[in-house]
Amino acid sequence: MKFITGKHLSRRTFLRGTGASVALPFMDAMVPAGRAWRDPAAGSTRLVCMMEAMGCAGGNDWGDSQRLFAPAIVGRDFEFETQSQLKPLEEYRDYLTVVSQTDCRMAEPFRAEEIGGDHDRSTAVFLTQAHPRQTEADVFCGKSIDQIHASRFGQETALPSLELTVEPVDRGCGYNYHCAYTNSQSWASASEPLPSIREPRAVFDQLFGAGDSPADRAGRLRTNRSLLDFIATELAQLKRELGATDRRALDEYTTHMRELERRIQLVEAQNNSGEEREMPEAPSGVPDKWQDHMALMFDLQVLALQADVTRVISFITGVDSSNRTHPESGVNKSWHGASHHGNVPASIMDFHAITTYRLSQMAYFLEKMKNTMDGDASLLDKTAIVWGSPMGDPNLHNHRRCPLILMGKANGALEGNMHLRAPQETPMANVFVSLMQALGHDDMQYFGDSTGEFPISFPRGVAVSQVGA
Repeated sequence: MKFITGKHLSRRTFLRGTGASVALPFMDAMVPAGRAWRDPAAGSTRLVCMMEAMGCAGGNDWGDSQRLFAPAIVGRDFEFETQSQLKPLEEYRDYLTVVSQTDCRMAEPFRAEEIGGDHDRSTAVFLTQAHPRQTEADVFCGKSIDQIHASRFGQETALPSLELTVEPVDRGCGYNYHCAYTNSQSWASASEPLPSIREPRAVFDQLFGAGDSPADRAGRLRTNRSLLDFIATELAQLKRELGATDRRALDEYTTHMRELERRIQLVEAQNNSGEEREMPEAPSGVPDKWQDHMALMFDLQVLALQADVTRVISFITGVDSSNRTHPESGVNKSWHGASHHGNVPASIMDFHAITTYRLSQMAYFLEKMKNTMDGDASLLDKTAIVWGSPMGDPNLHNHRRCPLILMGKANGALEGNMHLRAPQETPMANVFVSLMQALGHDDMQYFGDSTGEFPISFPRGVAVSQVGA
């Protein structure tokens, strides 16, 4: 590999070895000498969509009056109340656009026979904002926003999109709904749900074994060697041709890759040791602790975006039927059990402690994204992150006043440091229409059950307002 005037390293360069295919992060060597150049990723904002099931404590009347989710102030001068679910993300307020009081009515029952099936519809509704057909045979819902974005802006990458979860991928279903509705939030079309990957090893191999055969990847795994060992010659050759800055960037990238690989190996070794597991039903590659699993999946997403292997990710961080406990929150109740709080303030606060703890894990991801540079800006500056739930008050199984946060700067499409409170009965789909338009989908006029647009900015010079209970 020689880099001379007028020649450069392609953004699509892969280092290939047996069972390995490693994409590279952005480096100075990818800019042609003496020529105007544009990063192929620059014109397409990365999109990450994360679904958290079962709403939040601020979704019920009492919780909203206590400001457990939505701040009192609308605009840029909102405050993070001490007991707000948002408090753990205060450090990142410049990257937060909090949207309160939108509805996911497509998750509600339309007919008498659909009553009770809220948990069986919700996951499919979040990113599609479409009402699933109640059937155990043919499925029909809607195309999700992540796949709409991937169809237009994800075709230049090795993976047009990446679908992840930390939950079992074979959950049961009921009320005569197909299990695809409970297991898939990403839909390539109204009849094509996309499966999600749960095991970190499988994600790692998909990211860095693209184009290689399953046999090659299996052979590499049996050796228990690092993926980097299989591209060592190519990596050394490349480093000799790079400048000092690029060598340092490449060293940091491969160090992070190796550290992530090592953590995955440690999880597998521990879970295969014969010691008793907290989750004996989970595959050996899945960490027993939810926080550890989340961290691995977050790190994999950062690497995928940094290397431009994909620009579109969906991530299921929790599902309605989850009985997982989070003693780190200070509450020993199960997440699902606590969600049925009976409208009792003390029980609402137990549920709130759990949901606050769960949202606090986003700080890890935001910090990683903020500290990972991609050319002239961080990944957090170049990415739109959608975090939310299709449920409002889980005690009632309703889909009103659902929590929604837009994170990142999305290449300037999102200002951050903003709380926007929607008028009552505003579909969440309205927010998605405006967001997608801001991300380059100028032709999107409607989506799901949208009734119009919902501005995702706050006019400068307009006085902030105090919102009543």
